Amino acid sequence: MSEERLFRFSRPEWLNSAWVRNAGVYAAGAFFSLAFYTLLDSAVWSHSPLNASDVHIHFVDWLPFIFSTLGMLIINSVEKARLSAESFSYSGSGVAWKARVVLFLGFACLAGGMAGGVTVFVLKYVVKDVGFPALRMGVENLVANGLVGLSAAVLWISQNMEDEYSYNLAL
Repeated sequence: MSEERLFRFSRPEWLNSAWVRNAGVYAAGAFFSLAFYTLLDSAVWSHSPLNASDVHIHFVDWLPFIFSTLGMLIINSVEKARLSAESFSYSGSGVAWKARVVLFLGFACLAGGMAGGVTVFVLKYVVKDVGFPALRMGVENLVANGLVGLSAAVLWISQNMEDEYSYNLAL
């Protein structure tokens, strides 16, 4: 067993393939599209004649999803190699520090979006004691934000996998 490994068991070799990486990227896209569809379905249903309640989807309900999506975009714009790279070749000194700050801001947006979804759900649906057909809109908002977070995690892991086809072009 190698001295630099943290765990006793090694990763399976099939995890290092380009196929698994592509499957992860496509799965992340599927999770995000399912999240968007869930929230869009909730917004369309809230303004349809089938909704007999006074509760409707407004811009406030979209804000947590927008912040979660912004966090996902920020998180996945940071390369994993930049978190530990302290070189002068990429936009001056302090690259790792800058990358960590940007990554923190991305996670803050993602967590803020999820917390905003919970806040909207509690204040708009739970406190006002909304019945279940209309309560479904709040649950779909929470599900959409959770799927965006899951999409961000899957995409981050998939993009930062090292496969046998990756080349290091650093001089």
